[in-house]
Amino acid sequence: MRQFLLLVVFWVFGAAQLAAQESSDLVTLQTRQDSRGWEGVGRLDIRGKGFCTAALIRERLILTAAHCLYERDGSLISTDRFEFRAGLRDGRAEATRRIIRAVAHPDYIHDDTATDPAGVAKDIAVLELSQAIRTTRVKPYQIAERPLTGDEVGVVSYGRGREEAASLQEVCTVLGRQTGVIVMTCDVEFGSSGAPVFVIRDGETRIASVVSAMAQVDGEKVSLGTSLNGPLTTLLSHFAAFGPARPGGTQRLITTGERNDTGAKFVRSN
Repeated sequence: MRQFLLLVVFWVFGAAQLAAQESSDLVTLQTRQDSRGWEGVGRLDIRGKGFCTAALIRERLILTAAHCLYERDGSLISTDRFEFRAGLRDGRAEATRRIIRAVAHPDYIHDDTATDPAGVAKDIAVLELSQAIRTTRVKPYQIAERPLTGDEVGVVSYGRGREEAASLQEVCTVLGRQTGVIVMTCDVEFGSSGAPVFVIRDGETRIASVVSAMAQVDGEKVSLGTSLNGPLTTLLSHFAAFGPARPGGTQRLITTGERNDTGAKFVRSN
């Protein structure tokens, strides 16, 4: 596959960056009918910083990009600054939950200037919600096998200029894979970090990748996603090894590059 040049790796959308950008390929999920089936995608707000996109994969667990957990200087963001707003549309969410624990992939090392595709390949994190989301409209998504070159995928994301409602790009294409990174034609923006990339398998919508960055291939803008095969299994195993977070307690903080017996990185649990 052609080599790619990374332009932007870390995409938390800051509140000061408010320049709108529209795309004819995107459909804004403005109504309840438009949003049906996509309610499990939400905006992950980060107080004082901006937002990412995340998706429900279990009743108390959401999936997003690992770099969303970090400040630009590499320090971890306290969990009390996160809030997940599932199905957010024009100021109203299907469900709103605080975050009590956040875990990045154990091999992910945050570097705000990184251009190494190996970083994108591990750029995933799971966040534990303060309470399970159990509604008839908001359902967790299953995980799909990684997409192949030439496959059609779709993406639902929030982003710059579309922060009040999610946007759907129903069809984009997988251009190829490189060192665990999925290269796609999906139209994503600042704030789209962590957005789920979907495929249809046996009539069911499943998550096949998570948006990490944008790049250029032969001068054309593309999006980069993490291949979930292997990395997500590793991440969930590390997450499970520590048991449930303690309400009102504090989880030991493990800083970037530090390892414990399982290698998981934790944000403080409040």
